[in-house]
Amino acid sequence: MGLKPSGEMYLKTIYILTKTVHPVRSIDIAEYMNFSKPSVSRAVGNLRKEKYISVNEDGHIFLTPKGLDAAQNIYDRHKVLTKALRILGVSEETALNDACEIEHIISDESFEALKQYLKNK
Repeated sequence: MGLKPSGEMYLKTIYILTKTVHPVRSIDIAEYMNFSKPSVSRAVGNLRKEKYISVNEDGHIFLTPKGLDAAQNIYDRHKVLTKALRILGVSEETALNDACEIEHIISDESFEALKQYLKNK
């Protein structure tokens, strides 16, 4: 079973938070995403069940190798798509928001072609 866009968003958020927040907790995710704690708890439970994350006895959340791979992939898509939209003249805010939507639906083929095109930009 593949990740749904919402699961991808949570993984990307956990990945981003691990760069600045140690350790990551559900409350950190809720605050970052502006989501309710029950929503985050459900998502964390699903990600844990699918082995994308582990949660220790203190409630600290860690990406598993599987989760890290998925999170890095979606984060890479987000960065590349944001860059492409900014090059086209889209405002920063709109580029960030649109990249968040596109990153979940763009095909691997289209994404790789766009990534290669942008390498020298």
